[in-house]
Amino acid sequence: MPELLTDLPMLGWREWVGLPNFNIMQIKAKIDTGARSSALHAFAIDPYRKGGERWVMFAIHPIQKNTDVAIECHAPVKDRRVVSDSGGHKQLRYVIDTQLVVGQSVITAEMTLTNRDSMLFRLLIGRTALDKRFIIAPNASYLQGKPQLDLP
Repeated sequence: MPELLTDLPMLGWREWVGLPNFNIMQIKAKIDTGARSSALHAFAIDPYRKGGERWVMFAIHPIQKNTDVAIECHAPVKDRRVVSDSGGHKQLRYVIDTQLVVGQSVITAEMTLTNRDSMLFRLLIGRTALDKRFIIAPNASYLQGKPQLDLP
């Protein structure tokens, strides 16, 4: 654990993030300390069983304002929870764990799956994923640059 807060990497209110578990080199994320949980854009959500475990298949539109590019993803289901969105609407969502690459940092974060087509950012990173890992500069953007992933 860093001894001083200044030892922590600094993030702006939006950052480029890599999702190596889904072969997504870069996706724009909103850093949202007002949200407890993180949310990943997902549509065509389809649960299934694999080796006796619960899994979920879903698709992502990784590019802002673009629904032409879609990537199929698969992940083990960690949970299903009722989550309140920023408007106070409650929704039952699948919860998964996935790796996030932000600059030089690689973290595992819990994500809820929800359709974010109407939102500007396909990925929202909430304070639980950020806790004790980063300092947030709310007036800055893209401080960590684009992630460099070695994907197959």
